[in-house]
Amino acid sequence: MKLVSVIVLIYDSEKYIAATLESVLTQTYKYIEVLLVDDGSPDKSIEICQQFNDPRIRIIRQQNRGLPGARNAGIRQAKGDYLAFIDGDDLWQRDKLEHHVNHLANSTEVGVSFSRSAFIDEAGKFLGSYQTPKLKGITPSYLMRCNPVGNGSAAVVRREVFAAIAFSPRQYSLDCYFDEQFRYSGGDVDLWLRILLQTKWQIEGIPEALTLYRVHSSGLSAQLDRQLAAGEQLIAKFHTYATQLDRNWEAVMRAYHLRYLARSAIRWKSDAIAIQLMHQAIASYWRIVLESPRQTVMTLIAAYLLLLIPRRLRAHFEVIVGQPTTIFQKVRTRIRIQN
Repeated sequence: MKLVSVIVLIYDSEKYIAATLESVLTQTYKYIEVLLVDDGSPDKSIEICQQFNDPRIRIIRQQNRGLPGARNAGIRQAKGDYLAFIDGDDLWQRDKLEHHVNHLANSTEVGVSFSRSAFIDEAGKFLGSYQTPKLKGITPSYLMRCNPVGNGSAAVVRREVFAAIAFSPRQYSLDCYFDEQFRYSGGDVDLWLRILLQTKWQIEGIPEALTLYRVHSSGLSAQLDRQLAAGEQLIAKFHTYATQLDRNWEAVMRAYHLRYLARSAIRWKSDAIAIQLMHQAIASYWRIVLESPRQTVMTLIAAYLLLLIPRRLRAHFEVIVGQPTTIFQKVRTRIRIQN
């Protein structure tokens, strides 16, 4: 059997970490080690984790270095053939790892296996929507428009993949895998692009929605500001190795990233921000309307409807309008969420 190293990223997660860890330890695939990376968390997350009496758990402590720094620390100490990641507030379906192990065992050319995801709110309630990107034929050009993996808790990666893209930055004597300059956002996309551009490995998904991704409403403006900055940081880095990509790649990346942020703003009822982001997206690359008409037009309409509809009627409107989208996503996604 292949050992799976599960790297759990812990920072300010005390409200959710018990449920997250429980979803890992109760996986149907049992041959795992669980690396809890305490990234200088200021709360009681680790104390909560220490209440779990399971010999598969190891705790790694370090000063705060952000998400990529925590992931790198976990990768360096992982012993597994496959490495899986989960943030300290997300959840897994019980058979997630079993599906990924089977996928990788049967697809020798695939280096990164990911699942689709379902959105849950802060209380763990299903929000009625999913991430449903394409699963196969993922190219650098597609990655510029959409991150198919979707979030940091969806992927399981072969150890050999990290060996192939390791690098040593000047400030560290140790190998790095995730670029630690992307402290809050953008590091995932950078990693996936380097894998596709610099190695033989493919990135491929499975149709089940096996990851439950928690969406937080607190500090939305700050989150959007950080993600906007991360998007520009990502574009700046691509200037160093974008010669293989489409000549319009910068405008393409910016537009699709802005649309993604607009959809996040809509999810939390920030109509003015969503409208502004959509206008910026179309101004950056107007062909987004032709390349992805359904998502672009629906996002723009949803943003304006949020602005026009009285707040007391929004909940009823969202049930009516959201139902067809949810049904369509369920057709595409094998999902087992209790509504």
